[in-house]
Amino acid sequence: MRIEVYNSSLKKKWDDFVSVARNAHFMFYRDYIEYHSSRFCDHSLLFYDDRSRPSALLPANIAGDVLYSHQGLTFGGLILDIYTNAEDVLKIFSELKLFLVQKGIQKLVYKCLPYIYFSQPSDEDRYALFMNDAILSRRDVSSTIFIQNRGPYTKGRKWAINKAKKSEIEVERSESWEEYWKILTESLQTRHQVLPVHSLAEIKQLVDLFPENIKLFVAKKHEKIIAGTVVYENRHWLHTQYMASTPAGKIAGALDMVIDRLLVEYYPDKRVLDLGTSNAKEGRLLNAGLIAQKESFGARAVVHDFYEWILT
Repeated sequence: MRIEVYNSSLKKKWDDFVSVARNAHFMFYRDYIEYHSSRFCDHSLLFYDDRSRPSALLPANIAGDVLYSHQGLTFGGLILDIYTNAEDVLKIFSELKLFLVQKGIQKLVYKCLPYIYFSQPSDEDRYALFMNDAILSRRDVSSTIFIQNRGPYTKGRKWAINKAKKSEIEVERSESWEEYWKILTESLQTRHQVLPVHSLAEIKQLVDLFPENIKLFVAKKHEKIIAGTVVYENRHWLHTQYMASTPAGKIAGALDMVIDRLLVEYYPDKRVLDLGTSNAKEGRLLNAGLIAQKESFGARAVVHDFYEWILT
């Protein structure tokens, strides 16, 4: 077993591994990780087996004496191929501890990839965390729809969608990022006094890098955007981000119609739609109103776990 800290000469090797991994997400490609490289001190790791073949990757950054599953990514954890088994992952964790302690790192903060993003079962890391006495430090609740076997809408959600259909609202994929980002920013500032995590320039940069993975869907009335969402898609899944409505869009039920069209018209053959988390305070606070909205589409809970592993 050998561990190597990532550097730019390893980009192709890294990306090639991600492309065939059984628990990959397109945000694990180096172009996504590095779009905001100035914010984080990257310390991603590659793990090689005894034949010098890559067996796992760990997107990570370092801050002081703590190694983090990359803080610039929603998800993290070990990226595995189909050949790496449970015993291999136990060995990876054993070698990782020695490697990090030698570098003076005292703690690993590890975020898991929820199982809905797996193309094959990939919970070996959770078992290894348990075997190494890592502590579950945070658990967020995400709301997910299994598209091929989805639950029914509530009566209220059906009513809102029918109302939107009668209001001459059209749903379409859009490239009007500037117009939508203005709506999103105004909505976030009004409701939460915050800005989008991504600036307009950053999201446009990511769209240029991943045009088939990051898309904008909007609801329009009289050619004016009144609601929308950003969709991350890859393989069998979708993940909505940055949902927003104008005041007129809220009255018309426009965002309800956007979600409905994603399920019924645009992505009926996908397996999973993840509507995101509804938590604050490190998972200890559940936004009951927000999760109820998501559950009204038939979504149910999938947890997103975070662990802390004290190394010394």
